[in-house]
Amino acid sequence: MGWTIRYAARIRKEVERVDPVTRRRIRRFLEERLAGLEDPRSLGRPLAGGKDGLWRYRVGPYRIICQLEDQNLVVLVLRIGHRRDVYR
Repeated sequence: MGWTIRYAARIRKEVERVDPVTRRRIRRFLEERLAGLEDPRSLGRPLAGGKDGLWRYRVGPYRIICQLEDQNLVVLVLRIGHRRDVYR
């Protein structure tokens, strides 16, 4: 029972700003590690503040902000960026 990875429409611009090596690392993390888990919450952390319901995953200095849809088993990737910028 694996999860499906989906990307928000605006994510393409954010991904293009990331260097190709890191882009491959992020994609591999999402598609090989996260998608195969029974519960993707085991690798991430919930966001606090005004971002309740969102989860963050760490790949080096980059962060992946996702929304988990339990009923459909979908991880919706909302943002990808460097840790100094992604939470703004």
